[in-house]
Amino acid sequence: MLTKDISMTTLGDFAGKNILVTGAASGIGRATALRFAAEGANLTIADRNVAGLEETAAMMARQPVIQPYDAMDIDSCRRLVDVAAVNGLDVLCNISGVLMWGPSEEFSIDDFEKVMRINTTSVFALCQAALPHLVKSGGNIVNTASAAALQGIAYTIAYSASKHAVAAITKGLAIEFGAKGVRVNAICPGQVNTPMTELTAPPEGDVNWDLVMRNAPKLKDGSCDPDDIANMFLFLAGERARKVTGSLMVVDGGQLAG
Repeated sequence: MLTKDISMTTLGDFAGKNILVTGAASGIGRATALRFAAEGANLTIADRNVAGLEETAAMMARQPVIQPYDAMDIDSCRRLVDVAAVNGLDVLCNISGVLMWGPSEEFSIDDFEKVMRINTTSVFALCQAALPHLVKSGGNIVNTASAAALQGIAYTIAYSASKHAVAAITKGLAIEFGAKGVRVNAICPGQVNTPMTELTAPPEGDVNWDLVMRNAPKLKDGSCDPDDIANMFLFLAGERARKVTGSLMVVDGGQLAG
C-alpha cells in the first residue's frame, strides 16, 4: 500500500504570496515558516530571538526577510507589519506567545499583564496593522489560540484568559471583515512538543497534579509536534479553506474529547 507523508503534501496555493509568520525562531512558528517557504511563498519571519530566526532562515527553501520584533512593544508590532507589507501582504500568522503558570493565589499581577500583552494585545495590534493590506489582497489571518481557549484549565489562568481573548478577537474580526473579503481563523493546539513547553519548569507551590493531568491528550502518543500544527496553518491560509472563517480549529490529540 502506498502511503503519503502529509507534512510533505503540496497544497499549491502560496507561490508568490507574501506571508508574515511571528514566533518563527522555533517550534510551531519555525515549522510553519518552513512549510510556506517550501510552497514558494515570500516570507517575513519575526521573533525577538534573532539567532533563532537566522537558524530558521538557513533551513528555508527560499530566503526570507528577517525582522526581529518585541511583542511587548506595540510600535515594534506595527513596524513589523510595515516591513512585511512592502510588496503587499496576503497572510498573517500570529504564532508568538508565552506560557506562564502556577497556583492562582500566588500568581503575580505583573506576570498576568505580561502574558496578556504578549499573547493578546500584540495579536490585536498586528491584526489591526495588517487588515488594510489584507483587504486589498483579499488575504487572511490565522491566529494561535489554544485548547486553553475552550476549556477551563487549572493553574493557567493568565494563559487561558489570553487565549480566550484571541478566540474572541478571531471571531469578532471574522464578522467585521468578512464582507470585505478577509477571512480570520484560529488554531487551538493542545500539548505541543516545543521549546516553550519543554523549557517551562513546573511551578512551585500547591499544585494538584490530578487536576493538571485531566487535560492530557487521549490519543496514544497524543502530544503534537510542530508540523501537526503547521499543517493546519497551511490549510486555513489556503484556497481549500476559502469558505472557512471565524473558526477555532482544534489540533490536540484528543485533549478536549472529554
